[in-house]
Amino acid sequence: MAFTRATGKHRRPSRMHRTTARTAGVAALTATGVVGTLAASPALAAETPAPEDTGLTPVVTIGAGIAEKIDAQAVAQKQAAERKLAEEAARKKAAERAKEEREAKERAAREAERRRMNTFVSPISGSYVSTGYRSGGSLWSSGSHTGIDFHAASGTTVHAVGAGTVVQAGWGGAYGNQVVIRMADGMYTQYGHLSSIGVSVGQTVVPGQRIGLSGATGNVTGAHLHFEARTAPDYGSDVDPVSYLRRHGVNL
Repeated sequence: MAFTRATGKHRRPSRMHRTTARTAGVAALTATGVVGTLAASPALAAETPAPEDTGLTPVVTIGAGIAEKIDAQAVAQKQAAERKLAEEAARKKAAERAKEEREAKERAAREAERRRMNTFVSPISGSYVSTGYRSGGSLWSSGSHTGIDFHAASGTTVHAVGAGTVVQAGWGGAYGNQVVIRMADGMYTQYGHLSSIGVSVGQTVVPGQRIGLSGATGNVTGAHLHFEARTAPDYGSDVDPVSYLRRHGVNL
């Protein structure tokens, strides 16, 4: 017995049949160029499934022009960093050089001050010792000369033999007008029989500074400068003034 479909009745096509028909239809549309047009359709694009998420980071490909710009920027940044380091090194070197120069000037100033403090001169320029230390005679109450006398006419400039501070300036009895200076080395020097005094107590003096004028005040027989070197400011602490001056480079 044969079975036939009832007239006007249709069953739904099978899956295989639908697939075969769809494939045939796509082939036909492709041939006529319709597929390309449909693919651009928003409706079809909406139906296109999203790409599967695989969990992998997509690789972005950039053009050669952008890569060159990135490389150039990296080179520029590197050069800027190198310039900054070079400038910083130059500033540091300049600061060190300035510090060294400043320290050298300070050392030179200290050395100059040290030399100045240790410089000694004769109390009367171009003069000579007319009466020596410890000379005996009735002219001196102690029986001997406690200093040395420099030949000098009245009004001759008298110099401080070295750096120090004036501790006495005024009348000194038998010494007449006198000046006593505490020297930088702790010793004392005395200048007697002055006709005038040019310094005051507490004043600091430097080697060769004018402190007064020679004369004939006090117990004298004529104008000259009486000079003493002492361990204390007053009479009776005298030492050999010639040896003292020679120790400091003054040859008499």
